[in-house]
Amino acid sequence: MLANTHDLIPIAAPDIGEEEEAAVLRVLRSGRLAQGPEVEALEQEFAEAAGLSHVVAVANGTLALQAALHTAGVRPGDEVLVPDFTFAATANAVIAVGAVPVFVDIDDHFLIDLDDAAAKVSEATTAVMPVHLYGLMVDMSALEAFASRHGLAIVEDAAQAHLARRGDRAAGGTGIGAFSLYATKNMTTGEGGFVTTGDEELARALRRFRNHGMVSRYEHTEWGLNLRMTDLAAAIGRVQLRKLPEATRRRRENAGYFSAHLPGFFVTPDVPDDAHHVFHQYVVRVPAETRDAVLAGFRDRHVGADVYYPTPLHHQKAFGGFARRDCPAAERAAAEVIALPVHARVGRGERERIVVAAVEIAEEMT
Repeated sequence: MLANTHDLIPIAAPDIGEEEEAAVLRVLRSGRLAQGPEVEALEQEFAEAAGLSHVVAVANGTLALQAALHTAGVRPGDEVLVPDFTFAATANAVIAVGAVPVFVDIDDHFLIDLDDAAAKVSEATTAVMPVHLYGLMVDMSALEAFASRHGLAIVEDAAQAHLARRGDRAAGGTGIGAFSLYATKNMTTGEGGFVTTGDEELARALRRFRNHGMVSRYEHTEWGLNLRMTDLAAAIGRVQLRKLPEATRRRRENAGYFSAHLPGFFVTPDVPDDAHHVFHQYVVRVPAETRDAVLAGFRDRHVGADVYYPTPLHHQKAFGGFARRDCPAAERAAAEVIALPVHARVGRGERERIVVAAVEIAEEMT
């Protein structure tokens, strides 16, 4: 925990301690460093914790998305519907399999707008990639119905949604899912990812693809890549997974405190009644013309507020070669959002400091 009011409250703070150190040392002494028993155990344990059928561990979250798209049958020249307001990895993975990202606007929850998606379906569209942004799941029942109407595969970008649920559905449990285990995620292996599916044959295909298409030693039945996770990373992940339920409870508690105590100047998240939001980020809206001043106000008060994400994907130079489609809600969100520290290491004193800072800033802005 932070010592005094002059210490920075960071936007992210991985909870790495002696248990993770011991786990890594155990693996180093074992001599089995990659794609071994630790990886297999982590896969099984995450499947049980998240309520998923098959989990395949890979080297990072972007590779998880790429493997998911490949295994879902997305091929060069295909179009994939991608929300415009998300991290670039979502679109980069589409490009990595030779497909074309088609940027779709968002709704009031920062999630893919299915009406706009329907307007952007073409004969070349083969998949839709919903992003469970900030830890809030898309309504997958509605999305599955949309995908069925248009004959689309579903690839869930669940990078920020470990243990999230919506109704009776678990994140990563519809179509093929992909999680990130990057250092700032709700649980981490440093770098790493999961691909998830309810289909046993797809799970076997994913396992072949991550290991050069091998079904046995030096027997390659199809092309593949090296996407393997190390046992060092998996050992860290197993400890992190044991901490995840309590860490998620703390995130949700912090988020509830903020929503109850932040002044009205800050538009706080609206969480659907059927959603178990895991708050990878706690994001508020402020008037666009004040955002820079608001950010400066938090940082002057040693609160590490930040912006996720300041530029919609269709305005990124990297994606300038793809057709630009109007996404006004994404543009508005990119101009208004601010994330406040909500992670599990934000204790009672820190969250009170954040609210006091917010009250002072709101008074200055109004």
